[in-house]
Amino acid sequence: MRAMILAAGRGERMRPLTDHLPKPLLTVAGKALIVHHIEALAAAGVLDIVINHAWLGHLIEQQLGDGRQFGVRLHYSAEGATGLETAGGIKKALPMLGSEPFMVINGDVLSTFQPASLIAKGLPQGALAHLVLVANPSQHPNGDFAFVPTSPWLCSSGGEQFTFSGIALYHPDFFKDVPEGSQKLAPFLRQAMAQQQVSGELFTGYWADIGTPERLQQADSTFAAQQEMQLRKDHVG
Repeated sequence: MRAMILAAGRGERMRPLTDHLPKPLLTVAGKALIVHHIEALAAAGVLDIVINHAWLGHLIEQQLGDGRQFGVRLHYSAEGATGLETAGGIKKALPMLGSEPFMVINGDVLSTFQPASLIAKGLPQGALAHLVLVANPSQHPNGDFAFVPTSPWLCSSGGEQFTFSGIALYHPDFFKDVPEGSQKLAPFLRQAMAQQQVSGELFTGYWADIGTPERLQQADSTFAAQQEMQLRKDHVG
């Protein structure tokens, strides 16, 4: 399986930290945010990873190179200074992602979620997308999509709302009707949900949206301990 890390956001709420550094290169527990994702994907056996970038994207390429230092192959999709939003960015990168389902991870989230679990499950029959949901954080109390444990399908309303973690599997066909250029993802997800083409699962482990300097500082002080707890849990399991 191939994967894509979304790294094209401007990081306005992170300013002034992102005035001279793209948000995915901000560090947590001694490593750049994006490096945590690359290492997790490599541990799951994902060796081909596409990274899109926009604001100061050349710094991402300079720091990460071709990926050999992480044991992977990195491919870059440059979107210019302003970026193409999530759906538009994935659409542009499709030629590098192949014809099989692929994983997508937001570059500005941090989690102990194990990519290997998504790879093992794959997409359920009939699904064009599979989203990992989490409990609603304080900054996003109303959630994004409804999840009903007795059904594999997500919907935009009609059940308890949870937050989209930014971690998902997609089939390339999900993006076949997405126009070229800047396109947000949520409208296309809702269209597919209406056709019962989007499944989901709830992750109850550590997850954080690193959207502000305060949240970055909090993650920096807690993530190493969260990783250790997850390792012990996995060992016992």
